[in-house]
Amino acid sequence: MKLTQRTRWDVAGLGDLPYRGWYMVNCNHQSWVDILVLQHLLNRRIPLLKFFLKRQLIYVPVIGLAWWALDFPFMRRHTDAQLKRHPEKRFDDIEATRRACEKFALVPTSVMNFAEGTRFTHAKHRAQHSPYRHLLRPKAGALALALGALGGRFDSLLDVTIVYPEGAPTFWQFLCGNVHHVVVRARQVPIPAELRGGDYARDPKYRKAFQHWLQALWQEKDATIAGLLGATRMGLEPSEVPEGAKRQWNSP
Repeated sequence: MKLTQRTRWDVAGLGDLPYRGWYMVNCNHQSWVDILVLQHLLNRRIPLLKFFLKRQLIYVPVIGLAWWALDFPFMRRHTDAQLKRHPEKRFDDIEATRRACEKFALVPTSVMNFAEGTRFTHAKHRAQHSPYRHLLRPKAGALALALGALGGRFDSLLDVTIVYPEGAPTFWQFLCGNVHHVVVRARQVPIPAELRGGDYARDPKYRKAFQHWLQALWQEKDATIAGLLGATRMGLEPSEVPEGAKRQWNSP
């Protein structure tokens, strides 16, 4: 990336991260480039990121084998029709997460999750009737399962927000060196004690509390993205934005 990209990086919030620790990393998702941005910025700051991946990605040439060798957890996606025929498959992901977290508990690990579950597009945003301007609805399942299995290891959630002021790039644009400006904001969010170690799949009360917590985080992330985009449209560095302007951009 350093040899091929002429990217201007605007990054804040990654200064005080102890390397040897357990991290639950959460981020918005717009492009394959997000993965490269996260690895580039977090490499050697925290342990290697381990992503929850769709099972089909194990067949990607070369990279799929690398993900398997590095013990990335592969999750099986089932359609509603499949679950109606085989309701027992609803717990496949729980078992896969449990097995992965047994290994993660042995050495410091960074577990990475895109809570939206897929890359943001305006078509998906409209189809979901998402209440957020710049985000899809978050899916709490994988995040809750990891916290349920490893909640005692995580001191906080590392919440990362990525903004591309020129628009989310494609992977091909990245390979061509056309990612000129990336803005990243990170913060450590305390994980409420009552949300560690719960049973998301079988406890409705815990599931509802966890979803409310994640939705509140998503509202804050949506406002952060609006503020950062507003700053770049005015030709300002995000750190130079007047507080009054931030409130104006962040208002519905």
